[in-house]
This record gives sequence, structure tokens and C-alpha cells, in this order.
Amino acid sequence: MDDSTGHVAQPLPEKGDTTDDWGPFGRPLFNDPASRALSRVGVIDVGSNSVRMVVFDGAARSPAYFFNEKIMCALGAGLAETGKLNPEGRARALSAMRRFQKLAVGMDAPTLTAVATAAVRDATDGPDFVAEVERETGIKVHVIDGQEEARLSAQGVLLGWPGAYGLICDIGGSSLELAEINDGQVGKRVTSSLGPLKLRDIKGGKKGRKAHIAAVMDELAQQMGPQPNRLFLVGGSWRAIAKIDMVRRGYPLHVLHEYRMTAKSVRDTVAYIEEQGIETLRKTCGISEARMILVPIACEVLKRLIRTFKPHDIAISSYGIREGLLYEQMPDQLRQRDPLIEAARFAEAKDARLPGFGKTLYDFVSPLFKSAKWERKRLIKAACLLHDVSWRAHPDYRAEVCFDNVTRANLGGLRHSERVFLGLALMNRYKNSRSDSRFPGIFDILDEKAIKEAEVLGKAMRLGAMLWPKADQKIGEFRLFPKKKQLELILSRDAEPLFGEVAESRLNSLARSLDAEVTVKIKG
Repeated sequence: MDDSTGHVAQPLPEKGDTTDDWGPFGRPLFNDPASRALSRVGVIDVGSNSVRMVVFDGAARSPAYFFNEKIMCALGAGLAETGKLNPEGRARALSAMRRFQKLAVGMDAPTLTAVATAAVRDATDGPDFVAEVERETGIKVHVIDGQEEARLSAQGVLLGWPGAYGLICDIGGSSLELAEINDGQVGKRVTSSLGPLKLRDIKGGKKGRKAHIAAVMDELAQQMGPQPNRLFLVGGSWRAIAKIDMVRRGYPLHVLHEYRMTAKSVRDTVAYIEEQGIETLRKTCGISEARMILVPIACEVLKRLIRTFKPHDIAISSYGIREGLLYEQMPDQLRQRDPLIEAARFAEAKDARLPGFGKTLYDFVSPLFKSAKWERKRLIKAACLLHDVSWRAHPDYRAEVCFDNVTRANLGGLRHSERVFLGLALMNRYKNSRSDSRFPGIFDILDEKAIKEAEVLGKAMRLGAMLWPKADQKIGEFRLFPKKKQLELILSRDAEPLFGEVAESRLNSLARSLDAEVTVKIKG
């Protein structure tokens, strides 16, 4: 793993695997019974501010969100004063649970796994609420303590970043949890009462709240020790701040997962929020009123968090406790897999015209990227697996559909620059130019070298897609001599009839992108 990125760790080959067969990606697992058992998993998170149900579906290692609904209930509002759950919020939460139970039955989802966090565990009427939910819906709600909440949130981050390391900070309505991750394992973890709903009730106004946040954060730092690596932010309030940061910067890719911020950008965004006002930003950024009300307090917590722990960078994680519950059910063998590659394999098996051809295509284009690092090779592998999954789209829009699907898809293990690289490669798989693209500004995320590599990959896949007699039959061989600026395509006699005028034109286009002279050789 590259320590500068905190990226996914390279999985070990399974027994019986060889590098020649599957390279660094390992043999597919999603057809294994243990993985199929996770094909549809429903979880409910009863939080202090919201109640959400997610039903995961698809490739177990990088699941799709078959269903995802959140109800803002504010169960923890006023808890510090009354010691009880907010009555209005309790009624809304119970109504949401009834709805979720009915929906789960309709979706043929297995038994729902439900957990409740700070508000329910702290409220004197929490046990009564849990009993009422089970009586009314049959759903058993597990009330977890802060340590367990921190562990599950950290596991959610590991679902998206198997090789991640650093500090997880999960903010809810009534609590804030910290957890340390390293080498795919959850280490030290602590919990606190630094949730915005609770902080609203601190006496002394903003000054008193600031002093309280500082005191609690210093205590957390003593328990966790130095944490100078990456800070992963989990929770709706953090995502709202990140969304505002995107608007302030004019950031072109509106995907929160893996969005990066610096300490300076956080400070600038906090100042921007104070300047613009929450009502203006709520409308501009599409943030709910219930969430936006808590953002200024969350900003105070985030500023102190960064000042205390001094992380080298900050990443937003859309994965948290719900994904941690899914990760909990995965066998270790599945946990070690690359979520991007597993999701791409699942998409190919489900939607491609010729499932299995992605591996053949990867073998075909690989000689053009001999010096590529492993991080780049995994993107090439993913592109080859995904190269044909959008074939049902109208030909005039296929390129844009590919790009849009990949850059905005819920995929783990992808930095934003990698999303754009993958999207651009797939766009070039269907057309030679991006000049008329409807995605202005988004390519600025990549440098010129990466843009050229993505275009080369796309054009190579565009050619390879014309030479597909069978999924597992070798379609040809590239030889690239960069210093001599020569590109050779070697075809068998059997494949020669597939190399027609259009294929020749695509080969010449690829050669121009490589700034090379091209030669075609027929063997056998």
C-alpha cells in the first residue's frame, strides 16, 4: 500500500491462483455461496437525529444500495434536559420502523438488523421504546454502546478502503466516536457527548460550548494518543460541511465519498458558512433544514478536532455504521478483496454482452502499460470489466452514460481522480473525442499524463472490442516500443478476418495517441 494515499491493500492470491491467470486481482468470489448469502442485506440505524434503512444488494464486497431511506426524527432533541426521547421524534421513529418493516417484506429482504445509538441508550425511556418497536413491528433493535458504535463505523470505512489507516471520527446527533484503524484492523476507540443535539443544550452560549468542546476533545486526545495520519469523517453533519465546501470551491464532481479537504479548506468553509448564513446555504446546497440547523455547531467541533489531532489530510466517508454491519457479516476472505474489482466483476456478469471477456481484454491491453504501478493496473482491470456494461444505452449517448455512471457510482476504493480516469477511459471506449463532453471542468481533476493514459486505454479497448470471437480466446497481442515509437499488433490467422476497415481505423487512432508508427503482423 502507498502510505501517501491510504489506498486499498493488494490482496493476496488464493490457493491455486497464479499471477498468469488472474494477476494481482485474485479469482472472483461473488459466485461463492458465502458471498451470495450477502446478496441482499437490510440494516436499520436508529440514530439520535435520523432513522435510516438501507438494503444492500449485488456484489457483496461492494454492494449497491437497493434501497436507502432516511427519516429525520431528532430522537435526541431535548434529551439533556428531560432525560427522555423527544416525544414527537419517538412517534416519527416508530412510524418509520413500521414503514421499513413493510418495505423489507415486499423486497424479500432477510430479517432486518437494527441498531440504536446514543439517544436510545442514554434515554430513561429507551428500553420502553425498543420494546414498543419490537411489539409493533417484530424488529429487534440492538442498543449498542459507544465503543461498539465506534467499531462498527470504523468497519464501515474498511469496507470502502480495505487497507486504510488513520483516525475515524463519526458524529451523530448526541455523540461523537473516534476509532483508530491500521492494517485492516480496528484499534483504540472512544466515545463522547460531542453531538450537535447535545451541544445545543450546553449552558453559556457559544463561549461555554467552545470551552466544553475543547475540554472534551483534549480528554479524547489523551485516550487516543497522537493520530497524525488521515482523518476519516463519518456522519451526516460532516457530509453537509463537505457539500458546502464543494459549493464554495466550485468543485466539479459532486460525489461526497472520498472527497478530500485540508485544514485550511475547513477553516475557509467555516468562515464561508458564517458569512452566507444557514438559510441561504440550505437552499444553495440542497441540505435539509433539520440537518442545516446543526451545521454551525458541527463546525465548532470539527475546527477543534483538526486543531487537536492535526491530521495530514481529511477524507469524507459515506460508509459508516450501516456498512459496518454488513462488513461484520463478511467472511475474512471476502473482506480482503478489492471492492472496486469485485463490483466491476459483478457488473460485467450481470450486464455485459459477453461476460468473461473483460479478462481477455485486460490481457490484450496490458502490454501498453508495462511500467504502470499497481494502483493504475487495478483501474485498467476495472475499465476492461466495465467496458461493455452500458451497451443498452442509445449509441449517441453511450460514452456520456459510461462516464456519468462511473464517476457518480457508489463505488469503494476510488479516489476522485481515479473515478475521472476510469470514466474518461470508458468514454474513449465509445468515442474518440471529449471535446463535446457535457462534463465541463471535471477533467481538470486529472493531469495531462493521466488524461493521455485514459485516452490510450479507451482506444485500446475500443479496438479490442471488435476482436471478440469468444470470451476466453486470445484476440491478439500488442508490442509497444516507446523509444522507437513503434506499435505492433500481432493477430492469428483465425483472428485476421475480424480485422476489417473499422478495426484498422481504430488501431491507427490508438497509434496516433501513442505517437507511434503501427505495424500489423499475422501469425500461423
